Amino acid sequence: MLLVSVVVAIGLGPAVVAPDETAGYLWAALTGGRVDADDATAYRIVWEIRAPRVLLAALVGAGLSAVGVAIQALVRNPLADPFVLGVSSGASVGAVGVTVTGALASLGAHAVSAGAFAGALAASVLVYAASATRGAVSPLRLVLTGVALSLGFQAVMSVIIYFASDTEATGMVLYWTMGSFGAASWEALPVVAAVLALTMVLLHRQGRALDVLALGDETAVSLGVDPDRHRKVLLGLVSLLTGVMVAVSGAIAFVGLVMPHLVRMLAGATHARVLAVAPLIGAVFMVWADLASRTLVAPRELPLGAITALVGVPVFVALLRRRAYMFGGR
Repeated sequence: MLLVSVVVAIGLGPAVVAPDETAGYLWAALTGGRVDADDATAYRIVWEIRAPRVLLAALVGAGLSAVGVAIQALVRNPLADPFVLGVSSGASVGAVGVTVTGALASLGAHAVSAGAFAGALAASVLVYAASATRGAVSPLRLVLTGVALSLGFQAVMSVIIYFASDTEATGMVLYWTMGSFGAASWEALPVVAAVLALTMVLLHRQGRALDVLALGDETAVSLGVDPDRHRKVLLGLVSLLTGVMVAVSGAIAFVGLVMPHLVRMLAGATHARVLAVAPLIGAVFMVWADLASRTLVAPRELPLGAITALVGVPVFVALLRRRAYMFGGR
């Protein structure tokens, strides 16, 4: 399903390329094959413009879904999503600061992403430092601290935008904070893919710990799992992956919150199983959401966060009403 979605999404747009032709162009690019001169324009559209964007959408959808699974077990809260720790708001402040002040200009097109990633890491450090007590981090403290710092970061971002004199930069920042893959490039994909692969391997190794953490700290201790140690590891993984995702795509709502629940309804609540399925479902969903974003009102683009919520919420509510479901089980 993911492979078909990627090929079809790459071919669709203002200039439509048939799926078989899209597959042929992709194969030629990967194998060094020749392309006829008459097909050069279509080839460039497929390989240089759409392919990196669609692949980035798939990676971000997979990453946000995996982080959502981890963070809901980490804080034992079914309403938690990748941004509950304030990482998204910290990234937004970093992006706004770079755009408005012109800092990191030497990085060129990657300046906003670099600022967003720096803001995400700073937010993660602040959340951990403020919520840790005697080296231990409780789920309730993490949630409360994350929510409080998130509101603080949003206030800082609003003040910066309010006093900014560059209207164009302000508009770009507001659009970026609603999510977009418009700046996707081949240069960004290796870093995102490497971080996602590493994080997924480590999260799968934490599968049993996630099952136990979801039952509560007392149960975890009785089963020989150190909740504080595993919570620190998971917090680091969640912060790293969320920071990278937000840095390349902006703040995209809904995916990290709802995809884990959707997969639990379909595949059960065991985290090893959910972590295997949720990234694939999230990737497919994000590919089609991005396609809708760039085609519904072409040549303009709709905010990706709005698309994910408007499309995903009715589907999720319908499934929720048709299936008996509880957080942590079926």
